Amino acid sequence: MSTLYKRLATIGLLLMASLLAACGTPYATVKNSSGDPVMLLGYDPVAYFTEGKPVKGSAQHQVKLPERSYYFASAQNKALFEANAAKYEPQYGGFCSSGAAYAIKLGSDPTAWHIQDGRLFIFGDVLGFEAWKLDPAWNIGHADRLWPDIKDKGWRSASLSAYASKVPHYKTGLQIKQEWEQKNPGKTWPSYNPGGMVQNLFTKQPGWRAAEGFGQPALGYPQ
Repeated sequence: MSTLYKRLATIGLLLMASLLAACGTPYATVKNSSGDPVMLLGYDPVAYFTEGKPVKGSAQHQVKLPERSYYFASAQNKALFEANAAKYEPQYGGFCSSGAAYAIKLGSDPTAWHIQDGRLFIFGDVLGFEAWKLDPAWNIGHADRLWPDIKDKGWRSASLSAYASKVPHYKTGLQIKQEWEQKNPGKTWPSYNPGGMVQNLFTKQPGWRAAEGFGQPALGYPQ
């Protein structure tokens, strides 16, 4: 019965993925008051490199790219970005870099970030960041390989497909937690509520937990 249930669940997910084909934006964007799809909840992508911290940008300093816009804290940061956008844009469309290693396009918290080898990596939450830090090279290698195939797909359909047909190297949350505890003896795995699949996949936008303050300080949505 359990095998049959699993098969039916897989078929159900595949059907939903088919029905929701191209559903969701290809980038981790949320709409501002003007309807523009804004990345990083309006945080400045250049500031991570120049100031070493998340800095909220302004719609007054905005750069629009295909299917995504960025806010900047200053005209200088905007100019730096315009001169070399590829240098400052977050990897994997701004989605959680840990999830990207499994072809999943979910989560985006501009306060959960890391720069490695000149690349900006964003995470969905503290759990995603901790999972990624277990082996950055492993995560980057898998994500870089998988990203070209999902880059232009809507985040809902891409994530549903990834859950329905998991990559061979897939690790469950429990496996990741156990690995983390083995490498961090005496420490406690962070306590964080990721919000549940229904909200993350169907009823909310990427970055909603950070924007609305679900288990963390609310950053707000870009204006």
